[in-house]
Amino acid sequence: MEMMTVSGKSQNGKTNGVEEKGKKIIRIQVSKTKKPFFFYLNLAKKYIKQGNDVELCALGMAIPTVVIISEILKNNGWAFEKNIMTSTVGAKEDKEGRGIPKAKLGILLGKAGEMDESTVAASRGKNADNKA
Repeated sequence: MEMMTVSGKSQNGKTNGVEEKGKKIIRIQVSKTKKPFFFYLNLAKKYIKQGNDVELCALGMAIPTVVIISEILKNNGWAFEKNIMTSTVGAKEDKEGRGIPKAKLGILLGKAGEMDESTVAASRGKNADNKA
């Protein structure tokens, strides 16, 4: 996993027509095999909780993992979707082999406004379940 921090504005200075001021975009490159699924989910939650935008990136077979992580974050009220980027990237199997095109997906997520309330409600629900 490789994380890159891009400070300031995005490349064109706007995200879906809204200008970003002083926010960091944390890029998390998700792998299908290197780390467990929940590692990436908890890492994205951590950075979103700090108020940063998170870009989840994946190549090839890791794309469904990124989609699942972003849907979990959106459905639980942690984040909202700002942008989706798709492309193909030339990847080589070995040094002498020819390039194979691979699909690349990037999903940019921002912090949802009601995240703090949903987090409190979820933790209350867990405590009630433990007592019963």
